[in-house]
Order: sequence, then C-alpha cells, then structure tokens
Amino acid sequence: MNIASFLMPKAEVTYLRDQMSIRQGLEKLRRSGYTAVPVIDDEDRYVGVVSTSDFLWNILDHNMPLPNVTMKSVEQMTLRDIIQSGKIKPVCIDTNMEQLLGQAQMQNFVPVVDDRNVFIGIITRSEIIRYFVKKQLDMVNNKQLLESLESNVTRRG
Repeated sequence: MNIASFLMPKAEVTYLRDQMSIRQGLEKLRRSGYTAVPVIDDEDRYVGVVSTSDFLWNILDHNMPLPNVTMKSVEQMTLRDIIQSGKIKPVCIDTNMEQLLGQAQMQNFVPVVDDRNVFIGIITRSEIIRYFVKKQLDMVNNKQLLESLESNVTRRG
C-alpha cells in the first residue's frame, strides 16, 4: 500500500529550521506542545529531528550550571549545533507500510522525504498502528466469512 494516503503534509506539521537559534527552537517547540519535531534547512531538505532532551543534553554537555542557563545564554547557538543527524532516518514516499512499521518503533512519527531529500511531511505512529489493526480485523472478518460460506456449502451439499 502507498504511504502517501497516510501522510500529514509539511503545511500541517510543526517543524524547525536548522539555522534557528536554540532559544527560537525551544520557544517554538514549547508552543507546539510536542516533545520532538523535524528540522529542515533553507532549501526544505530534511536535516533531522530535535527533541526536548536534545536541548537539555546540549546544555549539560556545555557544562552550563542549570541556574546560569538563560534564554540569552543559548541565543548564539543554532539548532544545527545540537541536532543529532542520522538519529531518526526519514523514509521515501515510495516506502511500503511494512518498512514504515520498523521505523515507527523508534519514534512517534516518521519523517517522509522525496527523492531529493526534501521534507514533505510525516506519518504518525498512530496512523501506522491504525492501518495494521484494520488489516488484522479485515483478515479475521474475511476468515470468518470464508468459514461461514464453507459451512453453508457443506450443509447444503
């Protein structure tokens, strides 16, 4: 099955730009209510995903005492400085649902890119789970229908 029908397009996704300051990224992430969002560059290419823990670990890695951390102190660094590229790999739009399932085990969403690595949206883990649950239910219903038909044929035969 084509994953495009499950895609939440970029226009509906909260994402950050890699040249945003850490302060700008934190503020936008906080307003969104999400704990992780995709990061793209100025040409809309997928760069990676940044999460609330990435911000925290970055502060700790720079040995900044937490009481001294202010929004001003993290204004000079960009998201590019803290993002862990390759941590969450995107999938191409032609990926199948079975491959997508493996990716979704590691995160709440899977970033989707085109063949030029341009970010086009995400597919949420809940959409992937919904697809596989429906698939299982359809298989059970089809099996029950088949058994019922076979039973009717046997009784009439």
